[in-house]
Amino acid sequence: MRMKRKPWADELYEQNQNFYKKFPYDIKGNWHNFFGNDKPIELEIGSGKGGFITQLAKIHPEKNFIALEINEMALAYLLRKQFELKLPNLFLIIGDAKEVDQYFEKQEINNIYLNFSDPWPKSRHEKRRLTSPGFLDRYQKILNKNGKLTFKTDNQSLFIYSIKTIANKSEAIIDKLTFDLHNSEFVKENVETEYEIKFSKKGAPIYMLEAHFKKGDKDE
Repeated sequence: MRMKRKPWADELYEQNQNFYKKFPYDIKGNWHNFFGNDKPIELEIGSGKGGFITQLAKIHPEKNFIALEINEMALAYLLRKQFELKLPNLFLIIGDAKEVDQYFEKQEINNIYLNFSDPWPKSRHEKRRLTSPGFLDRYQKILNKNGKLTFKTDNQSLFIYSIKTIANKSEAIIDKLTFDLHNSEFVKENVETEYEIKFSKKGAPIYMLEAHFKKGDKDE
């Protein structure tokens, strides 16, 4: 998603550095201390403008939430929301998803959300898909033993690919799966994203799966 840099973004970033951090390698393993509590931490990778993660943070004050986004202009819209809301349980990261295991220690994250990720349809770009085997390995490292990976998309090809990559990982178990989220039993638990609202209004089905990773001795 390409966005033209807006004149207000630089000033917003400059004046609100307490709400975000760029490439937070130095916080790895210390996120609970950073938040100042032992509440479970949930992570959205590719947060965009933040409609989903801000809703979650408002609904669940008993949890901490982190929004990870590489596009600084997209995150600027989320930062503007956070400037207005000042949610104490939400923090923003400018960072690359491929470095997620450099930002978080083993088993430091409770849940991961992937919402309407770039499908990268060309086969030569497979490694960039956020549900490719390399990314799944990173998620497995940082999720705790009760942690879940939740994935939503409107792209059927990406969804089928994701089912296959997760099913092919021996430690992964798919717990929930639907090819039409809004007409499924899981819709009552669903929090919509901006893209989801847009696509569903056009009649497009929303695909969703939830999975977890079995933890062995090597993961402890």
